[in-house]
Amino acid sequence: MSRADTGTTSTAPSARQVWTRVRGAALVLALILTGGLALATVRSTDAHGALDPRSSDPHGSRAVAELLKARGVTLTLATTLAEATAAMDTGTTLLVTTPDLLTETQQATLHSAMNNSTGRSVLVGAGHASLATLAPGVTAAPSTPVRERTPSCTLPAATRAGSVDLGGERYETAPGATAEACYRSDGLPTLLLLPGPRGGTATDTVLLGSPDILYNSRLDQRGNASLALQLLGSRPHLVWYLPSLSDTSGAADTPADDTTGNFLALIPSGWLWGTLQLALAALLAAIWRGRRLGPLVTERLPVALRASEATEGRARLYRKANARDRAASVLRTATRTRLAPLLGVPVQDAHSPDRLLPALSARLPETTADPRNLLFGPAPADDATLIRLADQLDALEREVRTS
Repeated sequence: MSRADTGTTSTAPSARQVWTRVRGAALVLALILTGGLALATVRSTDAHGALDPRSSDPHGSRAVAELLKARGVTLTLATTLAEATAAMDTGTTLLVTTPDLLTETQQATLHSAMNNSTGRSVLVGAGHASLATLAPGVTAAPSTPVRERTPSCTLPAATRAGSVDLGGERYETAPGATAEACYRSDGLPTLLLLPGPRGGTATDTVLLGSPDILYNSRLDQRGNASLALQLLGSRPHLVWYLPSLSDTSGAADTPADDTTGNFLALIPSGWLWGTLQLALAALLAAIWRGRRLGPLVTERLPVALRASEATEGRARLYRKANARDRAASVLRTATRTRLAPLLGVPVQDAHSPDRLLPALSARLPETTADPRNLLFGPAPADDATLIRLADQLDALEREVRTS
């Protein structure tokens, strides 16, 4: 037998075959990514986050910003600490939407600017992470649900506004501390007004337990608009500070290797539920694709099929799947099974080279074929080699029968 007859190559799928199998899924994925990028590009010019004075979304704050502008209040939007502190001057209200996101260094810088200012500071949702620095002497209690609450205090802004939607953080002050406590939940206020270091009303700090009165979707309910306008519009200039990830002033407080935490902070909370749904869908799809109602059983065909038709059908399936290794294995197994009785070898030993090949060599000592390669050799590298293998197996079987 020539070297070409016994040559072997890898039977792994070629690049073209892999592309043929995955091109459908790749096309769908490409369409999804393209659509997502297009949608993000279209919406990037007018979509903003929660409490953003430019946002018209339900959790945006464009409505209260427009009302303040109509009352003559100038509004400056700041997304970095440097912008916020630079815009603060006499007669300024500073609104910090998420003070807990600030690092310790940023909080210290902001607190110093607040003390040097003669205006008002409004901290929305300040909790344990920021109170110790921005509002010394005040501690946060467990949060409470947002619902309609009455003022229960003498603060003029609260008494004029009446009932509003408040909740979230609750605050406790040290005994004897001077503060206006309003909109209580279980005895603890969700709105707290602290006088400034110099006393009086020229400078003060307002702790707002939740941001709901500033949302577009709640501004027209109860006294939300009245309280928001009084708290934010008491000075002619409002600095609206939205802490952002683009602010590099807090980089010194961030560990260099804390990349995982930074990445997770960029992922919206809704992606958790989306991931769980996708995992559940994948699990159900796997169960559906691999379902088995019981062991496989043989079933009589409703019609009789000729052996040649069954053979051709199976051959087409093997060829479609490029399963030359399986086809060669079937051919060799069948040949060994037929040869064993002819050589006096028990059928159970037909697939043992140590039992079958010596008997074959004794029967055909002059054969030019390589029985070991024919009956136990590697898988064919291409279709032509497979066809040649089938012809050689037939020839070997005929030679044994006629010897």
